[in-house]
Amino acid sequence: MVDSKAQPMVGRQRTGRDPVRTQAVILEAATAEFAEKGIGGARVDTIAQRAGTNKRMLYHYFGDKIGLYVAVLEAAYAAIRSAERKLDITQKEPEEALSELARFTWHYFLDHPEFISLLNTENLHRAVHLKGSPRLREMHSHLVTELEQVLKRGVELGVFRAGIDPLNVYLTIASLGFFYLSNRHTLSVIFGRNLTEPERLAEWEEHLVRTVLASVKAE
Repeated sequence: MVDSKAQPMVGRQRTGRDPVRTQAVILEAATAEFAEKGIGGARVDTIAQRAGTNKRMLYHYFGDKIGLYVAVLEAAYAAIRSAERKLDITQKEPEEALSELARFTWHYFLDHPEFISLLNTENLHRAVHLKGSPRLREMHSHLVTELEQVLKRGVELGVFRAGIDPLNVYLTIASLGFFYLSNRHTLSVIFGRNLTEPERLAEWEEHLVRTVLASVKAE
């Protein structure tokens, strides 16, 4: 679930006959609904109301509730992959590239709690919907390829050790950010520290970057 309260209606003005805008508004409303309530709790009526449209238009563009959910997942992954490309990590020094990717991923998770909620939901369903989307699988190939190039360059410069799996590097970055943010409320209670405070978040960002760089550093 996301931290914020239920969001207001997205499309207070009818989207009219603009199919691109109509689909975008529906996706925005559906993202909020699925992030807040999961697949089982989300309601098509509520999504249509939030989007300022009707169920007929929703079914016309997305087929059914599951089709809409898959479209939401695809849009969410497309957004983060598009933002990652703008980092252009292959054109930077290896250590700088990994540092920037780590910081970017942390802030993206921090700024997009709905993305974390969607990931939690899909993991509960054992990624059955992701498996049915070829588009989603294709989105991830460029990142591993770019990381591989960064690691290779780091080895050539003598700053990274050889034999590092680029996927492991990304999993390290993503897991350090995802676990903290997904569990910060329960961890705050258990350990008696407010992990949502800005200074705590900033400390974890620095720890994340140091950990990632230490995991690839040449011995």
